[in-house]
Amino acid sequence: MSTSMAASCSLMCCKEETETEKAAIVRFSNGNVKNAEKLAFSFYKDTDETNPRKKRRRILVAETDRLAYAGQNFGTAELKCNNLCKYYVGVLNKKTMTMELHNAQIFNMCPVIPGETTQTEKNKDETRSYRDKVDSLIEAFGTTKQKRALSSRRLNRVGNETLQHAVTKAANTVISERGLEVLRQEVADSESQADHLLHLPPCNADAEKPEDVYDFDELLSPAEFEALEQAGSKLLSLTPEELQKMKDERNCLSVVAHLENLPTATKAQERISRCSFYLSLLLKLSRQKSISRKFGQEEGCPRIIQNKILRNFTVESFKNGRVQNMVSSTMQSKLATFCLALLLHMGHMTADLTLLHCDLGISETKLVEMAKSMGLTLNKMSHKTGEERLAEHRTASLVLPLLKYDHFKEGRKRKKMS
Repeated sequence: MSTSMAASCSLMCCKEETETEKAAIVRFSNGNVKNAEKLAFSFYKDTDETNPRKKRRRILVAETDRLAYAGQNFGTAELKCNNLCKYYVGVLNKKTMTMELHNAQIFNMCPVIPGETTQTEKNKDETRSYRDKVDSLIEAFGTTKQKRALSSRRLNRVGNETLQHAVTKAANTVISERGLEVLRQEVADSESQADHLLHLPPCNADAEKPEDVYDFDELLSPAEFEALEQAGSKLLSLTPEELQKMKDERNCLSVVAHLENLPTATKAQERISRCSFYLSLLLKLSRQKSISRKFGQEEGCPRIIQNKILRNFTVESFKNGRVQNMVSSTMQSKLATFCLALLLHMGHMTADLTLLHCDLGISETKLVEMAKSMGLTLNKMSHKTGEERLAEHRTASLVLPLLKYDHFKEGRKRKKMS
């Protein structure tokens, strides 16, 4: 560019350009092209534009009468200079004497020879494991002993594959005969029977006092207990008619039983009322499958208690495009054991299993098994109902030392008389 032209020429930056609008600077790996006008260029881009790793992939192809060239901006053929530097191409408009600057990327054009090994085949060879390459060397140059060992190892591998095939075939036969749904149900039933063993409250079996075995602070921390002050006071103000209504609905019989028999001391009443409110939330949770983020707000549940319940007694599930909190069968078993531990602290280390199984909606047999797994002592007691009738309730008490039940104890066999 001459001095006079430079003095009258002005620069103009280009607008923000996409990958397709970028200029291409090419260089040929095997020499210089004399007649560049005779080259037919084609520009290709990746069709997967949603993938951030693929949307910038470009291939530039140049064809002549004798040979074809190809260059790309990804893979092993990519030039590192495109990542380290920014390149621009200036286009001079001689009429307006303005030069526009455009973004550019460099392509290294390599000749494509028909019949030459493709890059895909090279990549496949590179993906071979070290063991496969060593085995190939042993086949070609190994000793007789090495070849025998290689043959033995391959026979063992074939044997393992045959065994795996036989196991898969047998499993498919069982599924076809019994049905996949039946097998899934059996697995779910076996898992549900062991759920209560895996989700017991934190236990200190070596504690010297019964109340320290299932520590109250593990069920409700001091901060959580204090947050229940206002909610607990509402339960203390319930009238006998409101308690009777709760009893008729048969949703929180365990809670009503404690509210009807409150201790005389004020501090003890506050403790029972706060625990009763927390217990009512756990019982409500056990009867639901899907939980919303507004759970407990109508009852005046504090935020710290709501977060505790969602975190400890629900599992997150992705459904209908959003995350939901679900109460699985495993979480229902965990809820039952924590409710039982809380009732022990509310009832001087004794809990009414008959009322609790009605509140939770599970069988009394299953609840008894959970009480056994917690090492509790089982008893039966008479409970006075309306019109002076007596009903027999099953109870569980925490007595030291904890009991260990043998679930696999077989009946004694009678001795045959000689």
